[in-house]
Amino acid sequence: MPRTPVQNEALRAATREAIQGAAIRVFAHHGFAAANMRQIAAEADLSIGSIYRHYASKEQLFDQLLEQASTGLVAASERLASDESPLALAREFTATFLSELSGDQGAAEFFLVINQGFITDTPPGTAERLATTQRSLWDTFSALVRRGQELGEFASGDPDQVTAYYFAMLSGVATMRLVMNDELGESGVELVLRLLTGGRTT
Repeated sequence: MPRTPVQNEALRAATREAIQGAAIRVFAHHGFAAANMRQIAAEADLSIGSIYRHYASKEQLFDQLLEQASTGLVAASERLASDESPLALAREFTATFLSELSGDQGAAEFFLVINQGFITDTPPGTAERLATTQRSLWDTFSALVRRGQELGEFASGDPDQVTAYYFAMLSGVATMRLVMNDELGESGVELVLRLLTGGRTT
C-alpha cells in the first residue's frame, strides 16, 4: 500500500532531522572546514544520495542549523524581555539551558558548532548573520541584570560585564558537557545564579 502525502512528509522530516543531527556531530568533532557530506551520510547511516536529495551542500546544511540558532536566540530574547521577576527569568533560562545540555549531548555539540562558527566566522558570513541576534540577547540580558539590581534581586556590578561572565560560564559548561559526557548533571543552576545574585538565590 503506497504511503500517503502526510506519511511521505513525515518521513522526509524525520530524514532531515537525522541528517541535521549527524551534521552537528560531524561539525562538532571534525570542524566545518574538514567535514564533508560523505562523513555526514555515514554518521546518519544514509546513502550519500539520500543526503543530496535534501541538501545540495554542507553549506546549505549549516545554513539550516544557523537558522535554528537564530530562531532560538530571538525566542530567548523575547522571553527575557518579560516584565516578570528578573531572578525568576534568569533561573528559568539557566535551568532550561543546563537541562538541555544534561539531557542530550547533541545540544552541547550544537552549541559548540554555532559558537565556533561565530568565533571563527566559518563558514564565511556566520559571525555577521549571528551578530544581530546575539547582541540582542546580550543586551536584553544586560537590561535584565540592571532591573534585577534595581529590585534588589541581583548583586551590584556592571550589567554588561556581569552578562559577559554569565554567558562565558554557560559556554564553559557546554564545553565541559562534551568532555564529561553524562557526568554533568542539572544541579548547577544555583551555582550559576550566584554570579548574578551574590548568593541570594531564594
